Formats: sequence, C-alpha cells, structure tokens
Amino acid sequence: MRNVLVVVGTRPNFIKVTRFKEVAAAHGGIDVQLVHTGQHFDAKMADVFFEQFGLTPDHWLEVPPGTPTAQMAGILVGLEQVAMEQKPDLMLVVGDVNSTLAGAITANKMGIRLGHLESGLRSGDRTMPEEINRILTDQVTDLYFVTEQSGIDHLLQEGRLKDAMHLVGNTMIDTLVKFEDKIQAAPVLEELGLSGGDHVLMTIHRPATVDDPQELAKLVDLIALVAKDHPVVFPVHPRTTNNLKRFGLHERLAAIPGLILGGPMDYFAFQKLIATCAFVITDSGGIQEETTYRRVPCLTLRPNTERPVTITLGTNELITFDLAALQEAIGRIQAGTFKKGEVPPLWDGHATERVVEVLGKVL
Repeated sequence: MRNVLVVVGTRPNFIKVTRFKEVAAAHGGIDVQLVHTGQHFDAKMADVFFEQFGLTPDHWLEVPPGTPTAQMAGILVGLEQVAMEQKPDLMLVVGDVNSTLAGAITANKMGIRLGHLESGLRSGDRTMPEEINRILTDQVTDLYFVTEQSGIDHLLQEGRLKDAMHLVGNTMIDTLVKFEDKIQAAPVLEELGLSGGDHVLMTIHRPATVDDPQELAKLVDLIALVAKDHPVVFPVHPRTTNNLKRFGLHERLAAIPGLILGGPMDYFAFQKLIATCAFVITDSGGIQEETTYRRVPCLTLRPNTERPVTITLGTNELITFDLAALQEAIGRIQAGTFKKGEVPPLWDGHATERVVEVLGKVL
C-alpha cells in the first residue's frame, strides 16, 4: 500500500480534492491521507466546506493566524512532524497558496517525492504572491498534474521533464459535477429573495484591490453602477470586510440600493448563485474556471490571468478596473453578443481518476 499525503489549507484547495479518497479506495493500492494546514481558520472558510463535502482531515495542523511568514513557518514544522510519522511515498500539494509552497519545501527537505496539482499555470505577474508560490513549487516538483495546455507549455519553457507532465483536467470541476444535485437544491435564491437569471455575483479579494483605499473606493463606485440594473450579491471575504471598515467605506457600500451584502458562503449556495446569475464580476482564479464550465459570462478585474483557457475557449474576459470598460462589457452581455464559450478538454468530472491512475503507475 502506497501512502500519499494531500496537503490543503484554503477553500480553493478543499474544492479540488473532494474525490481523492473515494477514487484511491476504488483504485486500490493507494492510501490517501488529508492534511489541513489551517491556513483558512474562519469556520465559513473551512469547516463548512469539509462538512458539505463529507471530508474529515486525517491530520489538522491548527497553525494559528499570523503573517504569511509566520503561518508558513508553522506549517513547515507541523507538516514535517506528520511526514516523519506517516512516511509518505508522495506528498501532493494543491494550487498556489502559502500551504502549497510550505508543502513543497517540506517534501524537498525530507526527500519525499512531490506532486503538484495545478502545475504550470503562470500569469506573468510576479507581484502576485500566488505567482511566486506557483513558480517556486514547480521548481522542486517531481510529478506535474496540469489542468490546461498552457501549463504544459510553461513547464516546457522552464526546462521541466516532459515525461513528468500529465495533462489530467481540472479536479475542481470534478467536485462541481459530483455535487450538482445538491447545488441545484440549495435554497439560496429563496433566502436572498432572488428569482434567478438577473442577479450579478461579485467576489473581490486580491490585495492589489482591497488593500488600497483608492482602489477599494473605486470598487464601491463600480458596485453602485452595476446595482442600478441588477441585484448584486457580494459575499465579502474577511480581508475585504476589515479593509472596508478601516478605510471608512463599509457604511457607504452597505447603503447601495440593490446590493446584497454578506459573509463567505457555503459551496452549494455559492455554486447555485453562479449557475443562475446573469454574469460574474471577480478577481478570483477558480471562479474563472467554474463560470467557463457553466458557460456563464465572467468579467475578471485583472490585467492578466494564469488560466488563459478560460479566455481562449471559455466565457472569461479580462476587464481593466475602469467603469467605462465595465459598462461596455456588461452592454455586450445584456445584448446577447458576449461570447458563449466551450468547456476545455478533459474538464469532464474525471480528472481525479486520471491523477490516481498516474500515481498507481509511478509509485
């Protein structure tokens, strides 16, 4: 029996690993253990997701809140202890968060083979902490599990071994497919007084926007503009809430007519809002992929993306943080001339099976 430690720490991580235990059990010969670093410590950001997915971490590091450096230091120490006890044949890290890089460093220092789920994605923007995490993690990775062709291209450009690359598809979509019935049954529209089809879903949390008082004020103006024509649902990230209050913008935001303001949502409710909305405004990475799978228009308030297939094939479009540019894009959506998109190759709900199949061959 081969032992694989899967390291997760944030909501996007949790969403990408929901099927690993069941698929590994069906495959046989591989024991998957889930390690939660505790990077997302808010109950709405972590506990509710495990509850909905029916997942229980085998190891919970319970690293306390702190600066990114302090959190990573705690993860390194805690993960080393788990690895010393479990002696894994492979450590699998997910995505591009601080837990990802901490897991990669731990595996490298302990001589443990490393797999990276979502390898090779690059935005080209080294001011983003996630970009540095992606680059550094792939520097020490042994098995590259890739969601889209751009990931393969980047890894080849960086001199990685082609035989170690595996285009497997997107395990985030596996979760969406698995839980689609529960997503459709979520009563969130009724709870928020929405009829479906007309609301706009918004998620903003990138430091470049929410840590800058001028940019955050622009965001409030942007929301007011959109809310004139559509109900706007804005589940606010804790970081954004704190800064809205710190910069004296929270009351102004809350007073906007047509805005439904709340905290982080559970997975089923959030996905139901995506599935039934007119369009999404975001700066998130994963939502670009989920909207592409559902063929829902997505306006991404960023100058770049590490997930270009959502633009070339999907329904995602990069929009400058500018009211006129946003109005123009919304006009195309309302006129029905916005691109329809298509689902990228291998985003079929079976990426996890392909990952486990590779592990079964190489371990």
